[in-house]
Amino acid sequence: MKYLLSLITALLLFSCSTQKDQSKYSVIEYEAGACFGFCPIYKMTINADRTAVLEAEHFNFSKEKSKGEFSKPREGTFTATIKEADYNKLVALLDGLDVKNLQDKYGTRNVTDLPTSYLRIKFADGTSKETEDYGKRGSEKLRETYQFFEDLKMNQQWTKVK
Repeated sequence: MKYLLSLITALLLFSCSTQKDQSKYSVIEYEAGACFGFCPIYKMTINADRTAVLEAEHFNFSKEKSKGEFSKPREGTFTATIKEADYNKLVALLDGLDVKNLQDKYGTRNVTDLPTSYLRIKFADGTSKETEDYGKRGSEKLRETYQFFEDLKMNQQWTKVK
């Protein structure tokens, strides 16, 4: 009886941990485009195993911003493993967006100097969704998600690879 109870407990613990590790998002990608100012230009790709790549172009880490930064080389490519709590928060933000039902495009191009963001999601079921947001004003939840990506640039341990 004691062995049977131990076996059942072990099976329950194992099944819970394997379900927890499976994300419905296989790849989460966010890209922030240029504006006629000092908007950060980068692309961040996060895999379901929390490994991430940050391709930083300009205005991501420098304190002093100037147009001269465009003549400098790109800031670089960085890798990190996103902290579990942060990844879970990102998944919760995406779940709150109801990603599959987002519009394909947000924003109007009445003003020509605003940045464009792209949110690209690949789901574990093989489907994908891309949303383009000119001006980064699609919705309050989208703005919160964009800010979360901005924060990830600063609160993770990124290692420069090139």
